[in-house]
Amino acid sequence: MADELIFSTASWIIIICLFATLLGAWSIGRYLGHRARATIDETAKSQANALQGAVLGLLALLMAFTLSMAISRYEARKQVIVDEANAIGTTYLRAKLLPSSYAADAVTLLRQYVGIQLDLYYAGYDPARIQAVSKQTTQLQQQLWSIATTVSAQDNRSVSAGLFVQTLNDTIDFDAKRHAAFQNRVPGAVIWLLFGVAVAAVGMVGYNDGLGSQRHFVGAVLIIILLVVIIWVTIDLDLPQYGLIRVNQQSMLNLQEFIQQDVR
Repeated sequence: MADELIFSTASWIIIICLFATLLGAWSIGRYLGHRARATIDETAKSQANALQGAVLGLLALLMAFTLSMAISRYEARKQVIVDEANAIGTTYLRAKLLPSSYAADAVTLLRQYVGIQLDLYYAGYDPARIQAVSKQTTQLQQQLWSIATTVSAQDNRSVSAGLFVQTLNDTIDFDAKRHAAFQNRVPGAVIWLLFGVAVAAVGMVGYNDGLGSQRHFVGAVLIIILLVVIIWVTIDLDLPQYGLIRVNQQSMLNLQEFIQQDVR
C-alpha cells in the first residue's frame, strides 16, 4: 500500500507535499529553538550543532544510496529495451526465411507485436489499459509460437524453423524481463525512510536557526528546494512509464519504422 501510494501519485503532487512538509518542519524546529534560546547554555548549543551535523550526514548518505539504486534500475530498463528490440528484429528477419505460407503471417504478427510493445509503454498508470495491452501481447506470443511449432513439426530438420524458434523464445523471454525491470523499483520503505530523515534534518536546521539571534529563511528555503529536487529526481527515475524522466524507446521506434518500411 505504501509503495502504491508513492508510485501511483503524480510527481508534482509529491513535490508540493514534500516542500510544504519540510517547510513546516523547519518552522516548527525554529519555533522550538527560539523558545529554548533563553534557557539553553553553550554546551547544549554545541550538542545541538553536532546532532544537526550527524542527521545531515545521515541524510546525505541515504540520498546518495537511494539515488544510486534508482539510477541502476533506470539503466537496466534502458538496456532491456535495446535487447528486446534486437531480439524482435532478429525474429522478424528469420521469420522471412520460413515457408511463404507461414512467413507472411509471422511477419504480420511481429509488426503488430512491436506496436503493442510501444502501446504498453505509453499506457502510463492506467491498470485497465496495461492489462488489455498485456493480454494482447500474450495472444500474439501464442500465435507466433503456434506458427513456430507447426513449422517445426512439418520438418524438424529445418534450419530456418530452428533459428526462428530460438529467437522467438528470446523475444518472449525479453518481454518478461522488461516487465520485471519496469516493476523493479526502489522499495517504498526506503523512500519513506528518506522522507522521514529529510523532515528530521530540516527540523534540526530550523531548531539551530531558532537558537541564534538571526533568522535565515532564504537559506532554509534554498536547502529545502535542493532536497525536494533531488528526492523528486530519485522518485521520477522509478516511474518509467509516466514520470517526466522516461526510458528512451528509440530502439523500439527504429525497429517499428524498419518493419513498416520493409518489403518482403
